[in-house]
Amino acid sequence: MVRENVWGPAARVRGMGTSVFTEMTELARSTGAVNLGQGVPELDGPAPLLREVADAVLAGGNQYPPAHGFPALREAVAAHQRRRYGLDYTPQGEVLVTTGATEALAAALLALCDPGDEVIAFDPCYDAYPAGARLAGAHLVPVPLAEDTTGRATGFVLDADALRSAVTPRTRVLLLNTPHNPTGKVFTADELAAVAEVCREHDLTVVTDEVYEHLVYDGGEHRTIAALPGMRERTLTISSAGKTFNVTGWKVGWVCGPADLVAAVGSAKQFLTYASGTPYQEALARALGGVEAWAAELRTTLRRNRDVLSEGLARAGLRPYRAEAGYFVQADIRAWGHADGVRFCRELPLRAGVVAIPTSAFQLRPDAPSYLVRFSFCKREKSVAEAVEKLVRAV
Repeated sequence: MVRENVWGPAARVRGMGTSVFTEMTELARSTGAVNLGQGVPELDGPAPLLREVADAVLAGGNQYPPAHGFPALREAVAAHQRRRYGLDYTPQGEVLVTTGATEALAAALLALCDPGDEVIAFDPCYDAYPAGARLAGAHLVPVPLAEDTTGRATGFVLDADALRSAVTPRTRVLLLNTPHNPTGKVFTADELAAVAEVCREHDLTVVTDEVYEHLVYDGGEHRTIAALPGMRERTLTISSAGKTFNVTGWKVGWVCGPADLVAAVGSAKQFLTYASGTPYQEALARALGGVEAWAAELRTTLRRNRDVLSEGLARAGLRPYRAEAGYFVQADIRAWGHADGVRFCRELPLRAGVVAIPTSAFQLRPDAPSYLVRFSFCKREKSVAEAVEKLVRAV
């Protein structure tokens, strides 16, 4: 059962109300608190990329792009997948450009699911997953990630038995997110193999959200499930430019997969946005070939921010969890006398001058732990340091 929306009265469409991000962003604005809630980077994108977009706008690149995306960008995406993962996709037919990864996810679920179908996702999960399933008339079935206490900091691991138990005759799609939001987990090779085995055994289609693919820290490695035996033909791989290049407002994403699945996504997408982002697509087509060098610099900054934030949370008594990738650190708030993350986050701006997001906003199980809170570190180093200072002072 999907947890009831706890964010106050709102006009609702099929169970959708005001989001936690809207409330927390407004709290940050009204209180002047440091906003470590929503994952909106304060860091700039690559200067050459920004100049290319400005040039494209001034040169007149402001009308509709081709419905499936600029050919040059589709070719760049295909080259990226080949270079990094050894996967060959035909730019014409097996690569589709979308208005961000969120549209790609929604279009995939609309294309693949009929009313009454079931979609499996790992809990906690990005809030667009249950929303997309509801739009498609499907039911999202959460599979909890288990806490792993074997390392220096608590992290999360796959519970393969729970995954197998969640599959029913009505299951159609498995939604995989690695690197994972909100936990910062990177699925290991063994975990991906276990997921792939279940999908092959039950003939499931995989929709894998890999928007943090370039933001893995400490020598870790992102692997894509599409590269495993028997998985390319049943997998739609989604990524985007927003997180990789610090341009989340551009909303340029893409889908790679077998032609029949990509065509199905395109059929749904044409009635969502049709097409968008002409100058951004033109510039990104050239930038994607050099993404590795840029991403290495960005990882250095984000890893440093993560470490400052994690150490500061520990000093403040808010036990941090292991963040292997992405933008976010989970923290256990019980040492501050709280077991309710929603109440904690509503009080934190006044108590400490910091905004965070309750992890319950991403949890679908009613018995999920309510004491976890998500802090983002995709900010200027000054902002992270200021937030840490405020949290330590508030103890």
